[in-house]
Amino acid sequence: MNFLNKVVVITGGARGIGLGVAKAYAEKGAKVVIADVEAKISTQTKDEFQQWGGDILYVQTDVRIEKDIIRLFEAAQKSYGCIDILINNAGKGVFKSPYELTIEEWDDVLNTNLRSVFLCSREAARYMRKNSTGGAIVNMASTRALMSEPNSEAYGASKGGIVAITHALAASFSQDRITVNAISPGWIHNGNEAELSQADHEQHLSRRVGKPSDIARACLYLTDPDNDFVTGINLVVDGGMTRKMMYVEE
Repeated sequence: MNFLNKVVVITGGARGIGLGVAKAYAEKGAKVVIADVEAKISTQTKDEFQQWGGDILYVQTDVRIEKDIIRLFEAAQKSYGCIDILINNAGKGVFKSPYELTIEEWDDVLNTNLRSVFLCSREAARYMRKNSTGGAIVNMASTRALMSEPNSEAYGASKGGIVAITHALAASFSQDRITVNAISPGWIHNGNEAELSQADHEQHLSRRVGKPSDIARACLYLTDPDNDFVTGINLVVDGGMTRKMMYVEE
């Protein structure tokens, strides 16, 4: 997989899965544009950027605001001259009873998670369509688009919408040689692995909880130009958790 000098925009890239994805592309020689709502990134994150080497640009962006998104892609284009890859990773969740969830909270989650995917994809595609080789978009959905637990309505609706808009955009952008795919992560642990129990790992067919690097490798696969035959899919990366039948053992 050759990403040398490819320009990659990653929303929500200052922490968690987004940071892991940014690292993977930076290590492959890509020019990485990290967009995040925070005005400043932590010293630790800055140090990590320096350790990765390569060319990294940080742009403060609130993906709920259309003007911020337009400015993000203008900055990426101005800095690097093109946009090759977009990872729509920014997201949030509110887990409250549907009797208590306010419409403001609902709108905040949907605007952050779902509307941003449409707006960012549209703006990125305006630049990608000018490339001789097109481009690639990956949208971060969730296994919660496929299964639920109580009080997850806003988050589940947003992630289900991401799966649906992914194949719609894949159809719309196909004439511009832009692939659009989704990844549905399962349980991805961003902290110290020592925080996890053996029982946590055993819930997975893979016998372990996921890591941001697992999702990063999926992003690399879906955005490799050699894999342009793969488009419109939702790739579930969950260690087999959603395929494992679970019974309470007595």
